[in-house]
Amino acid sequence: MSERDIRIGDAEREQALELLGTHLGEGRLSVDEYGERSARVATAKTRGDLYGLFSDLPAPRPRFTQVEPLVTPDTTVRRTFQLDPRATGTVVMAVALLSVLLFFVVKTPFVFLFIPAAMLLVGRMGRR
Repeated sequence: MSERDIRIGDAEREQALELLGTHLGEGRLSVDEYGERSARVATAKTRGDLYGLFSDLPAPRPRFTQVEPLVTPDTTVRRTFQLDPRATGTVVMAVALLSVLLFFVVKTPFVFLFIPAAMLLVGRMGRR
């Protein structure tokens, strides 16, 4: 398995959103591009998915640690609540579309901050 195929978690998605915000603030991304890429961050599953979002941007880019999973026979994974990945993507896309509509109504780019906020809330719900 290559490094690009390693699955990512919420921490990596949050870091990618922060870095996209940096590029937006420095004028490398338009508000529309930021909205599109933020929505794609929400549905990213692997490091390669995130690398693709930053391929045409200079540093800063996402950095990943080299962590080997520790698996022992008596390790049990217990999840009491898990969101369907399709539902997560649907919620974030709905918020993205709502943000675009709100942008045309209120004429401020700050409505696009709802996209990462929705992604973080949905991600935190999935961890409970």
